[in-house]
Amino acid sequence: MNNYHSTVAERLMRYVQIDTTADPNSETQPSSMKQKDLSNLLVQELLGMGVIDAELDEFGYVYATIPATTDKKLPTICFCSHVDTAPDCSGTNVKPILHKNWQGTDIVLPDDESIIISTKNHPYLLQRIGDDIITASGLTLLGADDKAGLAIIMDLAKYLMENLSIAHGKVRILFTPDEEIGRGVAKVDMAKLGADFGYTLDGGDRGHLEGESFSADACTIIFQGISAHPGYAKNKMVNAQKVAAYFMTLLPSDTWCPEQTEGYEGFVHPVHMEGELEEAKVQFIVRDFETAKLTEYKSKLGDLAKQAISKFPGATYTLSVQEQYRNMREILEQHPHVMAIAKEAYIKSGLNPEIKNIRGGTDGSRLSFMGLPCPNIFTGEMGIHSKQEYVSVQDMEKAVEVCVNVVRQAHHDAVA
Repeated sequence: MNNYHSTVAERLMRYVQIDTTADPNSETQPSSMKQKDLSNLLVQELLGMGVIDAELDEFGYVYATIPATTDKKLPTICFCSHVDTAPDCSGTNVKPILHKNWQGTDIVLPDDESIIISTKNHPYLLQRIGDDIITASGLTLLGADDKAGLAIIMDLAKYLMENLSIAHGKVRILFTPDEEIGRGVAKVDMAKLGADFGYTLDGGDRGHLEGESFSADACTIIFQGISAHPGYAKNKMVNAQKVAAYFMTLLPSDTWCPEQTEGYEGFVHPVHMEGELEEAKVQFIVRDFETAKLTEYKSKLGDLAKQAISKFPGATYTLSVQEQYRNMREILEQHPHVMAIAKEAYIKSGLNPEIKNIRGGTDGSRLSFMGLPCPNIFTGEMGIHSKQEYVSVQDMEKAVEVCVNVVRQAHHDAVA
C-alpha cells in the first residue's frame, strides 16, 4: 500500500469515547439515540474526505459511496460495521489507553488494578508482542467491537479517496445501529444500498475469514398456574414460578449449553426469567450451525416443559419461536466468488486465510439472506463485551490492507 498513512488508532480512540450502548428494552430504532452521536460524526468525517453523499437516516443507518474510478461494468461492494456496543458491560466514559510496542508483560488497567490482561488469559496476545495495543482503563469495555471495524472502513475510505489511480468499481459503506441486540439490519433499505455483495468488519484474530455463522432462534416458554388465596390454597393453587423453577432443573448442565459446547456444537441458553403466581416466563436463545436442528431443539424444550407440568397438575404451558438469523454459509455457497475474492485479498496482504465459523452472528448473517452475500473479515477485536477488551493497531492496519486488496481483486476478477 503506497502512500498509506494510518489513522486507525487515532480514530478508534476517539470513537470509543462516544457512548453508543444499545438498549434491549427500548422499542425505538435505534434503541438508544446516543448511537446517532457517533453516526453523525462519521458522516461529517466522510463528507470531509470528499464522500459527497454520506448521510444518516432516521433509523440510525449511515450510507455513503466511494465513487468508481473506472467506466468498466463492475460489481458494487459494500463494507459494513456497527456503531453500537453491547449492554453486557458499561460503555460510558470509556478511557482508551495506547500501550505502544507492547513487550508481553501483563497489562494492569489503572482504574481497576484487579483487571489484568495477560497472555495466560488471552493467548492470542502471544502473537502480538511488539504491536501497539489499545485497551480501556478497567471500568468499562473498550468498544473495539465494533468501533475497530468503523476505524478500518474509515481508513479504507480515506485511502481510496486519496489514491484515485486504484481502479475499482463503486464501493458502498454501511454503518448500522443495534447489532448487539439483534436488530442491526432491521430497517436497512437494500434498494438504497444497491450493492452486489459485501463484507462485515467484525471479526477477531488476524487472518481469520468467517463464512458461516450459527443459525439462531429466540424461544419463549410461558407456564400458566392457578391462583388461589394462600390461606385457602390447599389442592387449589398451582404456582407457575415453581413450575418454571422445576423446568429449569431439567435443563442439562453438562451438555447442550454454552458453557459446555464449542466448535460446531449447538446449544440452548436461558437468558431471562420472570414470573408471578399465575404466570412465569423463560426466554431462550437457540443456536446451531445446522438450521434443521433448531426444530429438534424446540421439540426437546417442549418435551421438558411437558415433563415439568406433569409434576404440577393443572399447570399448562405455551411455547413460541421467533427466527433471528440463519447461517450465512447457506447463501455464500451459492456465491463462491465472494469468499474467493476475500481469500485472494488475504494472500496478497501476506496472510494465510484461515476459514472459521462464528459461534454467534453478524449483520452479515442477516444481510446474506436479504440479498447481500456477506462474509466477515477480522479487525483484531479481542476480549469483547468485557473490561478486558483489547485490539492491536497493527491488526487494524492489516485489515485496511485486506480491504484495499478486496477492492482491487474484485476489479481484477471482473475484467479478467
